Amino acid sequence: MIEELIVGQLYSNDDILTALKVGNAGGIRLSIQDKAVMRAAIMASVQDFHAASENPYRDRLEGGILTYTAAGKTGEQTLAGLNHRLTEQRQFAFPIHGFVSVASRRDKSVGPKRWRYLGLLEYRRHYPDTQLDSQGKIRKVWIFEFEIHQEFQAVPLALDTIMSRETLVKSRGTIGSADDDAIISEDDRQQVDDIERIECIRGKPLAMEPRRFEFFIKELLLHSGFRDVCVTKFSADGGVDVNARAGVRMWIFENTLVQVQAKRWLHSVGRKEVAELRGSLQPFAKGAVVTTSHFSRAAISEAGGEGKDPIALLDGFRLSKLVLDEQFILS
Repeated sequence: MIEELIVGQLYSNDDILTALKVGNAGGIRLSIQDKAVMRAAIMASVQDFHAASENPYRDRLEGGILTYTAAGKTGEQTLAGLNHRLTEQRQFAFPIHGFVSVASRRDKSVGPKRWRYLGLLEYRRHYPDTQLDSQGKIRKVWIFEFEIHQEFQAVPLALDTIMSRETLVKSRGTIGSADDDAIISEDDRQQVDDIERIECIRGKPLAMEPRRFEFFIKELLLHSGFRDVCVTKFSADGGVDVNARAGVRMWIFENTLVQVQAKRWLHSVGRKEVAELRGSLQPFAKGAVVTTSHFSRAAISEAGGEGKDPIALLDGFRLSKLVLDEQFILS
């Protein structure tokens, strides 16, 4: 009988079912008692086992954040049922255990223990997004972001509720506190005719390696009329990934130094990244953060904060629309 879960250890589906008393199928599994969630398990697949190329929408582990697409593989997703129950952690502080698959079920060489334990998860935010389904049709989905807590390398199941509450209080200050770092949804998508084409474009940068994404931004800047564009060294760049100067097409700002931070992320960009870029800018330079994902409310507030030099923000949807409008050929 499993009495504790060890971060990094592999478990079988039966192990998880027996230990946590959750459902035995699906990506979101709950343990319910008297209609209340006692525990939850997130079963993430961060690798695409069904295609040779990377699925840009797959669940991702990025910098201690698990980005997870909600339940429902086809059609429009709704924020109801299992999906909505995850948001209740903010109020009730129940433990959410994270697992990630290490192999496809078709891979018989791995054996039954194919789920690696990530640790306790903290629900941070959820927001609507658009994706292309397996038939290339646009659909609405819900994206969840979880912070992975690995302060405890071993989580005794008799104490996971207490440990979860203590972790959440330490992280947020109080249980049930308002989400000040919520995502701002892009309502302008509804007025765009080529949304399926734009989303198809967005998938390509999402599938790039981070370094390749920086060079893609360089090429797009050159195509858009900037000059003297260069990518900084991959390490110790101080938050600046690309330097460029405004060209003659931007005559009123011609020769202005623009310093860009490029974030090939699926999870959202927060206040921290915007503030760090501002602190790294050369005197009189203009800053911009370009991402394949979204910006949090706190990031947007930081970018345009009163008394601060403004930082331009370009999210994944606007970036893809720019590629389309500029007729940039994306290889």
